Amino acid sequence: MSGCLCPCSTSASSPLSLLPSISAAPRRSSIAFPSSCGGPRRRGARVVVAASSKDEKAEEGDPAFNPFGFVTDNPSSRSAIQLPESPAQDGNVGQMLYRTEDKGREYGKSVRSGEFRWFVRETGSPDARRGTIMFIHGAPTQSFSYRTVMVQMTDAGYHCFAPDWIGFGFSEMPQPGYGFDYKEEEFHKAFDELLGTLNITEPFYLVVQGFIVGSYGLTWALKNPSKLRQVAILNSPLTVSSPVPGVIKQLRLPLFGEFTCQNAILAERFIEAGSPYVLKSEKADVYRLPYLSSGAPGFALLEAARKANFQDVLSRISAGFSSNSWEIPILLAWGESDKYLPLSIAEEFQKSNPKVVKLKTIEGAGHMPQEDWPEKVVSALASFLF
Repeated sequence: MSGCLCPCSTSASSPLSLLPSISAAPRRSSIAFPSSCGGPRRRGARVVVAASSKDEKAEEGDPAFNPFGFVTDNPSSRSAIQLPESPAQDGNVGQMLYRTEDKGREYGKSVRSGEFRWFVRETGSPDARRGTIMFIHGAPTQSFSYRTVMVQMTDAGYHCFAPDWIGFGFSEMPQPGYGFDYKEEEFHKAFDELLGTLNITEPFYLVVQGFIVGSYGLTWALKNPSKLRQVAILNSPLTVSSPVPGVIKQLRLPLFGEFTCQNAILAERFIEAGSPYVLKSEKADVYRLPYLSSGAPGFALLEAARKANFQDVLSRISAGFSSNSWEIPILLAWGESDKYLPLSIAEEFQKSNPKVVKLKTIEGAGHMPQEDWPEKVVSALASFLF
C-alpha cells in the first residue's frame, strides 16, 4: 500500500489528520511537500500551512486545529514526513521501515532467555579486567541510548551489557495476559533469568536511567545488593516528590491512553521534551522504528504505565537507599538541564544518605545524559567505578 501526504492527494482523509496538535500556540508552520509524486528527496519547494489568529478563526468559524502541529514543532519529527518526489522510493510507512529497519542494532543480538527473546547489546569480553557493567534504560526508550557510553567504557576495561526490556526496543513484546502482564515482579523475574542466560555470576556494576522500567532496575537492586559492586543512577525518579511526565499520565487515562500509545513519534518526542537538544534524524529513526513496526510496543508501554504503582515504587526507592542498611556506593550522574526531573530531586536523594551517595552534575545534559553528553557520562563513571 502506498500513500501520499502531498496537497494533490485525493484521499478522503489522511491518517495524520486524525492526530491531535501538540502546538502550544498558533504559529506559522511549513512542511516540505513534493511538487509532484516523483523524483529524489530534496528540500525544494514548500507549501506553507499558516495558522490563523484567534480572531480570524472566530470570524471564519474554523476550528483551532492544525493537523501537522504535532510534527512541525519538532525538527527531527518533521523530517520523518518529508517525502521525496518519487513514489517508488518513499511515501508510506512500509517504505520508511525498509529504509530504517537495519538501524540502531549496533553491538546487539537476540538472546532467548526463559520464555522470551531479549535484544541485548554487548561490548567487551567476559575476561575484562575491570568487571561487568549492566546498563538499564527507562520508558519509553531503549538500550540504543547507551551505545556510545558502552564502547568507551569497554575501552576503559569493562565488559558491558545493555538489554532492551521485554516490551521495549527490539525485544519480544508479548501480548498482555499471555505469559507476561508488564508488572514489576514480572520484569524482575525476567531480568533474573537474563542474568543467568548471560552467565553473569559475579557482582557487577549497575547503571540505571529513566521512568517505570528504569525504576524497576532500582527496586531490583534493593532486593539483590549481594549481586552488585556499585550503582550509578542517571536521571531517574528517586523520591515521592518526583514529578510524572505528562505523556505517562496520559497513558494511564482510559481511551486517551490507547490513542497516545500508538503515536509513532512518542519516544523521540519524549526524549526531546526532556532535553535542551533535538535528536538528529538518524537517531530519531531508531527510537521511532519499534513504534512504526507494529502496535505492540505502544500497547506494551500502555500496560507498563498502567500497572506501575508510582507512589509505592518511589517510596521503596527513597526509603531503601536512604536506610543505614544500604552501604553500596551510589553515583548520581545528573543532567542538570532535565525538564522532567529537576536537580533538586538528586540533591534531596543525596542528602538522605550522604556517606554512600555521591552527586555529579552533568552540565548541558537533559533527561538522558547518556544520549546528550555520553563523553561526560563516561568521565563520571570512570572516576567513580572501582
